[in-house]
Amino acid sequence: MLLSGAEIVVECLKEQGVDTVFGYPGGAILNIYDALYKQSDIKHYLTSHEQGASHAADGYARATGRTGVCFATSGPGATNIVTGIATAYMDSVPVVAITCNVTTDLLGKDSFQEIDIAGITMPVTKHNFIVKDVSRLADTIRKAFRIAQTGRKGPVLIDITKDVTANKYEYEFTKPELIKRKTALIDEAEVDSVIELIKLSQKPFILVGGGVIRSGASGELRSFAKKLDAPVADTLMGKGAFPGNSDSYTGMVGMHGTKTSNFGITESDLLIAIGTRFSDRVLGNVNTFARHADIVHIDVDAAEIDKNVEVNHQIIGDAKVVLQMLCDKLEDQHHPEWMAHIREMKSRYPLVYDKDVLTGPGIVETVYEMTNGRATICAEVGQHQMWAAQFYKYSEPGQFITSGGLGTMGFGIGASMGIKLGCPDKTVINMAGDGCFRMNMNELATAGRYCIPFIEIIFNNHVLGMVHQWQGLFYGKRYSSTIIDDKVDFVKVSEGLGVKARSASTPEEFREAFAWALTLDEPVVINCEIDPEENVWPMVPPGASISDAFNKQDLEKKNILE
Repeated sequence: MLLSGAEIVVECLKEQGVDTVFGYPGGAILNIYDALYKQSDIKHYLTSHEQGASHAADGYARATGRTGVCFATSGPGATNIVTGIATAYMDSVPVVAITCNVTTDLLGKDSFQEIDIAGITMPVTKHNFIVKDVSRLADTIRKAFRIAQTGRKGPVLIDITKDVTANKYEYEFTKPELIKRKTALIDEAEVDSVIELIKLSQKPFILVGGGVIRSGASGELRSFAKKLDAPVADTLMGKGAFPGNSDSYTGMVGMHGTKTSNFGITESDLLIAIGTRFSDRVLGNVNTFARHADIVHIDVDAAEIDKNVEVNHQIIGDAKVVLQMLCDKLEDQHHPEWMAHIREMKSRYPLVYDKDVLTGPGIVETVYEMTNGRATICAEVGQHQMWAAQFYKYSEPGQFITSGGLGTMGFGIGASMGIKLGCPDKTVINMAGDGCFRMNMNELATAGRYCIPFIEIIFNNHVLGMVHQWQGLFYGKRYSSTIIDDKVDFVKVSEGLGVKARSASTPEEFREAFAWALTLDEPVVINCEIDPEENVWPMVPPGASISDAFNKQDLEKKNILE
């Protein structure tokens, strides 16, 4: 049938099973919004800012595994979603961003609200397209969705000139292609070599990254860990891939990882790393990382092999397929002495905090207790993010959603809306620092307008917490531009944006406020007043080995930082 380009966009989205889109209209994209108005299968959510739309699409994708979609118009509308696209790119999240540009005849002429958004986003997308011919539009959209979900997932941008959205072309429904797992590069001889390494190992250790979650390999991971009889640590992005309440689980690794994970990996003789990019926050000093171990790296992206740390063996392919191959070939292993040593370290190095006052860890543990460990936790970036990673025991993939690679402050409210709309039966809680809350608190107006129920918990220490912590430990307590000493009242701001809110300054007040929030089927904010001097422990000094992790007690015993 003969349709306008704008109508073809809508029909192609329906083909892909899209029922939710986030965005903000403008002149260049008006034809698409007009086509949206004439149909009822796709629900559009108008955010307060285009960045909020991109984060909402990201959160939706992480929570559901489906491709998130956001719209923006040309010029500043398009540039406002760049941070959201980069956030999705760094964490391998499938998002399709559709922008519209000036008409084809005005391209390259510095026209009103013209921007080369494809050029701008080229480094932070898996691929991007400029559509200047309506005959290519439908196939381009289909290709974009396929690319976003194939292999290592990620964002794709489609920029469409306004005349293309007005021009007409024949449209015919096409069923989406089945996305196949990436297995072509799996070397069975390498798999066999890894099996032999495992048989020789006395101190194996498994490190889990976000790739396990993206590939849906959590079940295979659990079977593999049981067969291997090995401890399991995770990165920030790997949270939930392996049960946080398992005896074999040792916690997060790296700069704010547990001592058990950091010391255990340092002592191990075989490290099997699955779906992780080995970021600097995980490695610490790369020259001493896992220095006694053969390192095996399993990843779908060949570009990650030997990028940040040299490995002894690699298996390139989808984690779900590779882990199943290893499980099929591996006989049950037994490492009783090693596992007993790991359990002893867990007992010797627990995560502790002062339970008499309201603290970040105390807030997280209370949330864990009162939600029976079943909530979906979204986190902004900073100290509260680390506490959320340390003190909530995640049991399922997608239960912890945060900006790991880019570290985007202001990610959480938009993402929480996307999570809740994608998974309406989930209890969604966004944990935010006061600095992060200021970044995109305007999206509370969106949550209130559509009555999207989630709980926003602000860890309000009146400082930019993580930077303030670094200044206190490594910059002689020269708190340059990190103390927020204004008189902004977050409860009044939230209420002014149409959302109910309360404050808490003691553990009892927080428990009462959180119990109240759980009864509401609407967005709600809890402002928690905590000590600005409270730090995240343990910590690895910059440039040090992860085995140099220290906590508050270590710092009090001797001056570690000298």
